[in-house]
Amino acid sequence: MAPRAKTFLLCHGAWSGGWAWKKMHPLMAQAGHRLVAPTYTGLGERAHLASPSIDLEMHIQDILNVIAFEDLSDIVLLGHSYGGMVATGVADRARERVTQLIYLDAFVPREGQSLFDLNEGGREPMRKAAAAGDGYRIPPNPPPPDTPQADLDWLNARRVPMPIKCFETRLKLAHGEATVPRSYIYCTRIPPADVFGQFAQRTKTEDGWRYVELDASHAPNVTAPEALMAVLAKIVA
Repeated sequence: MAPRAKTFLLCHGAWSGGWAWKKMHPLMAQAGHRLVAPTYTGLGERAHLASPSIDLEMHIQDILNVIAFEDLSDIVLLGHSYGGMVATGVADRARERVTQLIYLDAFVPREGQSLFDLNEGGREPMRKAAAAGDGYRIPPNPPPPDTPQADLDWLNARRVPMPIKCFETRLKLAHGEATVPRSYIYCTRIPPADVFGQFAQRTKTEDGWRYVELDASHAPNVTAPEALMAVLAKIVA
């Protein structure tokens, strides 16, 4: 029996956009699934909307609006990196639409936590970097070192500074911890500052989680798309 077609709704990472998931669309289609990959306000093709007021709340609303206007249901919500902050908020507010939650090398916040609470080592350097620039945005972190040169050129031409408020906003949850099935994919080609190891540890030992490891660096949508697709297909099968 063929697996039932799923709608994956992406909450992408910082500095990035739906565009960075270009390699995943044909793989999703081949696997019989659909990938909806919107871009948050102020990033990617919406970079012209950047302003100091953009925060985590706005990015959660961006995705909620996609759900409403595209009339999506039975959603597999996929949060990558910073997108874990966004996905957690979206799943809380669109409970009747989201049936599964997948975190890909992502932040898994609890009520009242900001990204900077979960990455304290990054807080001061990023604040300094924003202050040295336009005052409200952080220039992009470099892509992982194992990224091929052609992909680096493609990424670096398109990644844009990230509004710092997105990292400072504390997540508000109306319903507490999510009750839908949750999976955590931990990318094991780890940089020296292992920001996501804390979530690997937590989700490996906490009830209600499926924990999976992927032999890839932090952006497998770019560097290991086939391997990522195989893991995602297995999780939703």
